[in-house]
Amino acid sequence: MQTIYQTWAETVALFERRGFPQETYGNLDEEEYILHPGPSALPGSLWLDDHQYRHQNPWIKAGGRPEYEGIDGAVTGYVIDGDLHVDGNVLNLDYGSPSLIVLGDLKVANLVLTGSSSLLVQGDIEVETFLGNSTDQHVEVLGDLSATLAIMWDEFLPEVGGRLRGRALVPDYVDLDGYGLAVEDPAPHADLSDLLVPEVLLAHGDGPGEDLYLADAGLRCEHMIDRLVRGLPVIRRGRTVTPLEELPQKR
Repeated sequence: MQTIYQTWAETVALFERRGFPQETYGNLDEEEYILHPGPSALPGSLWLDDHQYRHQNPWIKAGGRPEYEGIDGAVTGYVIDGDLHVDGNVLNLDYGSPSLIVLGDLKVANLVLTGSSSLLVQGDIEVETFLGNSTDQHVEVLGDLSATLAIMWDEFLPEVGGRLRGRALVPDYVDLDGYGLAVEDPAPHADLSDLLVPEVLLAHGDGPGEDLYLADAGLRCEHMIDRLVRGLPVIRRGRTVTPLEELPQKR
C-alpha cells in the first residue's frame, strides 16, 4: 500500500486541486500529513487514537520515516485522496489524536468521536451509528451524513453541508433547525428500543449505576462504546465487525 509523507504546502496544493474549501481545512495543524494517493479500503477496524498503534497503522509504515520512530505526536493526520471504505468501526476516544481527511465519501460501520481529532469529509458519510460528544472535535462533512442513529451530545454538532439522514439524538436545549442542520428521519415515530439492541438501553425502572453519561437519554454509553470496541453492533440488525484490538490488515 503506497503512502507518501507530504509537507503542509504539498497538502494544501492537493486540497486546492480537489476543490476542497480553505474554510474547511483552515483549522488543521500546518504540519506534514500522510497521503494515501487514491481510494482506500480497510478490511478491519481503525483507532484514530493512541500513538502506540501508529506504527501498525495500515498507512503509516509504507511511507514512514525512521527519524519518527518513538516520537509521540509524529502523526499529524491522514489524507485519503478518494473514497475511504472501512469494513469495521472507526473510534477516537483520546486527545491529541491524528486527523482524518477524506477527499471523497466515507463509509464505515460505526463512527465514535469523543476525543480531539479532526474529521473532514469532502463527500458523504454513511454509518450505522454516529456518536460525537466533544467540542474539541472538528467534524465537517460537505455532503450528507447518513446514520441509523446520530448521537450528538455536550454541545457537539458536526458541520453538515447536506442533510442528516436518520435519527438525531441531541439534548433538549439544542435546536437543530436553528443551527442549520436539516434532518430527514425515515422512521420518526420509532422508539429508541426499535432502533437499538437492548444491551445499550436503560430498562424501565433500572438505574444507570456508574454509567451516567447519556442516562438522561435512556442509554448506557459505556456499554455502547464497549460493544463497538469489541466489534458488536448497537443497532438492531447491525453488523458484527473486527474488534478494535485487532488492528487493520494492509491491502
